[in-house]
Amino acid sequence: MTTINTRIATIDDLAATATLFDAYRQFYEQAPDLPLATDFIRNRIQNDESVIILALDEHQQAIGFCQLYPTFCSVEAKPIYTLYDLFVAPAARRSGAGKLLLQRAEQLAVDNGKSRMDLTTAKTNKPAQAAYEKLGWVRDDIFYAYSKYIGT
Repeated sequence: MTTINTRIATIDDLAATATLFDAYRQFYEQAPDLPLATDFIRNRIQNDESVIILALDEHQQAIGFCQLYPTFCSVEAKPIYTLYDLFVAPAARRSGAGKLLLQRAEQLAVDNGKSRMDLTTAKTNKPAQAAYEKLGWVRDDIFYAYSKYIGT
């Protein structure tokens, strides 16, 4: 049985985290771009703009991550986390790493006084949906999510 641990990523974990983040972006049909991934993760860590949790195998190799963005719910007038990224390397899937990352994120939310966590996932990502629901996440059937691309 593989032992998996989780911990908060630091700048010392930049290379491993950026590699996983680049693979995550490719999962969502983005072109490989490790320099972009590295810059993005470096900025989030250095500017304390997100919390990144790593899943590590028995050799302390990073096999997955989740990224939480602290924000607020205006209606509840309380702080929340948006769990924006969750990824487990293909070779480590079905190892329990994703579940451990979600559980660690939930504990971190409790420890940091967040009232809830929100996430979105692709409608086609059935394995992730099943995992979320098994851990008590409830799909929103009331609100629609909208996006508008504004950028260069």
